[in-house]
Amino acid sequence: MNKRIQEIIDAYFPVGSVMRDYYLLHVENVTKKALSICDRNPNLQANRDLVEAGALLHDIGICCVFAPEIGCYGEEPYIRHGVLGAEIVCREGLSEIAPFCENHIGVGITEADIVKYRLDLPVCNMIPQTVEQKMVAFADKFFSKSQHHLTVPKPIEKIHKGLLRYGVEKIAIFNQWCELFGEELPN
Repeated sequence: MNKRIQEIIDAYFPVGSVMRDYYLLHVENVTKKALSICDRNPNLQANRDLVEAGALLHDIGICCVFAPEIGCYGEEPYIRHGVLGAEIVCREGLSEIAPFCENHIGVGITEADIVKYRLDLPVCNMIPQTVEQKMVAFADKFFSKSQHHLTVPKPIEKIHKGLLRYGVEKIAIFNQWCELFGEELPN
């Protein structure tokens, strides 16, 4: 982890806090998976440093949300952690990381999703655009912040079940990513 990223994490997640423990466990596992995907797929010519930075900071916005089960006592709803994270990294001078924060939720959130589900988000497309953003969003699907899936990757079947709530097209996108990144789909 580079010094600047460590400084940002330290500024928003106090040492010794439950929130920091959850955050670090989650982002370290997402980072390992995303870098593994990057390393296994040199043909995709992903920027490894950008993947690492995006993975380490993609959830920085949780420091502003109310999610007591993971030690977060902010005032914002959890769904907003992506846009809040984008604001934080821009304020910290890392605007190239903002799309990793905004676009990692699910397999991306469309304008239509925001309207249909009445999400407390700006009405715009928040969809991973680059291979680096897709790697981080994909890796993130395997690790939730629940106690069990903090360190143990979710099986693909469970990821599919979670995505199905938002339509079969979300599963199709995830399956395309599995194919792109060489992740084996269950039979």
